[in-house]
Amino acid sequence: MQQRQTSRTPHIKIARADHVGWLYFDNPGRKNAISLDMFAAIPAVLDDFESDGDIRVVVMRGAGEESFISGGDISEFEGKRSTEQSVRNYDATAARAVNALERLSKPVIAMIHGFCLGGGVEVALGADLRIAAEDATFGIPASRLGIAYPLPWVHHLVALVGPAHASDILFTGRRLSAQDACAIGLVNRVVAKTELQATVDKLAATIAHNAPLSIRAARRCIHESVKDPAERDVALCERLIRDCSASEDHAEGRRAFLDKRRPEFRGR
Repeated sequence: MQQRQTSRTPHIKIARADHVGWLYFDNPGRKNAISLDMFAAIPAVLDDFESDGDIRVVVMRGAGEESFISGGDISEFEGKRSTEQSVRNYDATAARAVNALERLSKPVIAMIHGFCLGGGVEVALGADLRIAAEDATFGIPASRLGIAYPLPWVHHLVALVGPAHASDILFTGRRLSAQDACAIGLVNRVVAKTELQATVDKLAATIAHNAPLSIRAARRCIHESVKDPAERDVALCERLIRDCSASEDHAEGRRAFLDKRRPEFRGR
């Protein structure tokens, strides 16, 4: 049973269960629209999960049944995005949240139902895997609001869906069904809404029971591989790969294979 706790803002809640850290976007009055305070709270939550040796997977989801994140909280824009300096501050805070997802050594799953719009897509792209319910709706209405996303975030979108689909999404601001999003690679899988929780639970459990050091190395190598070659941290990837080969978990994996049993990995 998950025991949810409030983070530095009441609209971000966390829970821990079975090696999984849960991050809830909980702004029900605005369909989980993400506020500046919510963006600001994300890095500390992820740092907490990073330092918790019992947590092996992180899942992000929207509270309730209506929405993952319905976009940025536009009610704040007049006060918090109305000047050049305030826009820079807002974008920097959002960037720190997305960068915190990038820095995390543990895999992240986005569990998406209902609305996933604007800033919701931005956050979801920070996950490694995106599992969507059939009722999920995706879109980036920036062109209808007179705003634009920074280059690093656009790069994430292009790396995932390609320039043609990114152009369609950003130029038109149209909404995509879960099936359309899956067809272009924006999400990994679409399931019935009644099966979403069980599907994500099973996926998280599968990852949590695999070797943490192997997953850490794979995640970092994947992230480095989509960067420009000159920007890749090849030395870091090589070190993480060596750590796997020299680990107790590697020895446990060999023994378990020979013994025909399930390995018990400890992340060391």
